[in-house]
Amino acid sequence: MTMRPKKLASKFIISPSTIRNYETKGLIPAAERSANGYRVYTNLHEAYLACIQAMAPAFGMEITTEVLNLLQQEKPYEALWVVRQQEVALYEEKARLKALIVDIRMYTKENQTRINEKCLTINEVSEVTQVPKSAIRYWEQAGYVTADRDPTNRYRVYSGSHLFKIRLLQLLQNSVYSEDTVHFKQMIASVEHTDLPQILNLAEHIRSYFDQIIESQMRGISYLYPLLRLTQAPE
Repeated sequence: MTMRPKKLASKFIISPSTIRNYETKGLIPAAERSANGYRVYTNLHEAYLACIQAMAPAFGMEITTEVLNLLQQEKPYEALWVVRQQEVALYEEKARLKALIVDIRMYTKENQTRINEKCLTINEVSEVTQVPKSAIRYWEQAGYVTADRDPTNRYRVYSGSHLFKIRLLQLLQNSVYSEDTVHFKQMIASVEHTDLPQILNLAEHIRSYFDQIIESQMRGISYLYPLLRLTQAPE
């Protein structure tokens, strides 16, 4: 079955120009042309568009583009390994979040008072969290983290509870950009670093969000596999 651009665009609730853009960027194969020169799309193009809409929310457009480009280059196994790498990355982020939740609970239980707590410099925070100093400074300028100041020299100093906010931001930084990640960052900005119950609550909500992402990844793969088989089918 063949379709004109407008009909195909209507089916996926996008514009014909978006389809042309996908074609230019190599997300979908080049359209066939009718006798009068108009673009004509097939079931294969439809399968590519369905895959884009299923994969992009979970993997992001950059990874989705890379995977579909590889399919068109007849490199299906390389495409699958790219997807698997993203699945592993999400699993590792989930493990880091689990460790963070444990740390928050232990910190809350073992440190009821903060009177003699050792303060950390930005260099020490960067070393402990593996977050570049430039990122920490940017998050402070954006209002996500507010460092304390050493009264003697006005240098930035951080307590253990500051680190929890920084580690949460680090987890979100590695996630696919979405309205949810923006919302979580806004919530991190609004909570005081000393409000450990609220920080813990945020971490639990992000863990639930990761559960949604793994489900979304599985949905994307469920569209990728039929497309892969279709591209391998003999003509």
